Amino acid sequence: MGTPEESRHSLAPGRLGAAAVTFFALAVTAPIAVLITVVPAAYATGGGPLVPLSFLALGVVLVVFAPGYAAMANRAPFAGAMYAYVARGLGRPAGIGSAWLALASYQAIQLGLYGLVGAAAAPLLRSWFGVGAEWWMVAAGCWLLVALCGTIRVEIVGGLIALIVLAEIAVAAGFATANVLDPGDGGITVGSILPPGPGIDRSALGLLLAVGVLAFVGFETTGAYAEESIRPRRDSGLAAYATVTVFALLLAGASWSLSAATGADRIAGLARSRGAELLFDLAAARLAPWAVTLGRLMLLTGLLAAILGLHFAMSRYLFALGRERVLPAGLGRTSRRTLASRAASLTQSAVAALLLAGAAAVGVADAPLTGRRLMIAGGAGILVLLILTSVAALLHLNRVPNGEGAFTRFAAPVLASVTLGALGYLVLRDLAVLFGVPGSSPLRWIVPVALAAAFLLGVAHALTVRGARPVIYAGIGHGGVPVVVTPAAPRPESSAEELPVAEERPSAKDRRPAKEPGAHRPERVQS
Repeated sequence: MGTPEESRHSLAPGRLGAAAVTFFALAVTAPIAVLITVVPAAYATGGGPLVPLSFLALGVVLVVFAPGYAAMANRAPFAGAMYAYVARGLGRPAGIGSAWLALASYQAIQLGLYGLVGAAAAPLLRSWFGVGAEWWMVAAGCWLLVALCGTIRVEIVGGLIALIVLAEIAVAAGFATANVLDPGDGGITVGSILPPGPGIDRSALGLLLAVGVLAFVGFETTGAYAEESIRPRRDSGLAAYATVTVFALLLAGASWSLSAATGADRIAGLARSRGAELLFDLAAARLAPWAVTLGRLMLLTGLLAAILGLHFAMSRYLFALGRERVLPAGLGRTSRRTLASRAASLTQSAVAALLLAGAAAVGVADAPLTGRRLMIAGGAGILVLLILTSVAALLHLNRVPNGEGAFTRFAAPVLASVTLGALGYLVLRDLAVLFGVPGSSPLRWIVPVALAAAFLLGVAHALTVRGARPVIYAGIGHGGVPVVVTPAAPRPESSAEELPVAEERPSAKDRRPAKEPGAHRPERVQS
């Protein structure tokens, strides 16, 4: 057991199992929100049966990504998660750049979710209380709950998250079952399962894959809870597998049930006309009114759980950066009583409050639309981070092998890097379509430039730390574990007269001082 002062720089160990970590990650993915907002938009593009199949295909891709991710989590079971993984595989500057990119992307997604909660709460407020409320009022209430939950014991919040996620999955599964038991005219047809004809519209398929991969964002947050897990080196990886599997199967089945309920020939038209109300319209035709109200309530609580999950992920990134003194050291201290990352949590709450206040002061006209665009931008940033993590796993696991098999060390990271890179290209290509703007819109290039700027600012930050505080720089990506660099003893200088005649002078290369372990490359420090 460490001293009290040492424990102030450690999160509470052994408080979360793999199931609890899975629920945290599933909360961020917000399955019912994806089913209500993303799936109708995908059907509206004419995807048809390719929509559920694309979720299954993307699930396979991310399951292939998971072995490298789990191996890196085993090597670096720290709250910094992908920041630490990238630092070990691609170098410390890339690691800090990834941390900045992760924080910017998660913050964009969280702000987008705050924009959606107002629209999700509006029907309930009218139905129950006969009142309306501005989006920022609902967002402020959610912010207060998130700020309070961020400072309490993680296992308590984990229990609350688990209840919300289980209820969310149960409602989604119930709606899907009702759709399948009462299908549309003609019953369940092959057209709702398999694409018609031998030809597939490649552009439509590419758009569906771009939409679908952004919907999976959140599964990668499992690594942020490694220090608080019962088995720090295993639970994060297992939770990543479980999150991807559950999310892919749930979304594939529920999205297919929408096509079964309407008929394969009518789903595109209804999705265009009804949009986010499609799921509730189909439920209202088959279930009691209270079930529809329950579905709307689960949408609201699911969004709240996603915001809370993102808050916990960001606060752990801030905690990790503070503990390693890359950011102010106060962020790396925990509460004496709960061992929660209170300073980092309060900092993240303050940043979110300032951004929400700014959005309310500016007067965002269409908060749900702005929210969806922010979520797409943030999701694109996380996709870039997944690519960097996969490449980092390929390099680090093969450079410093430690018993992993060939599939985990080489095959899986290579396949994941190629497929995720292809998906990243599709997202970039279809960014204007995803935003719903013309191809000439400034949003088409503002988002990639903003993501690149966030990463490059992090790289510049790392280089500044390397020049000003080399010892702090040497510890980047090591979870606050002290890195001791022992300088080599100075060589005695001998004059030319003292050298034997037959002995050659040392060359300039020989006189060059050896590189200090950890000075520039993470693999020089073995841990």
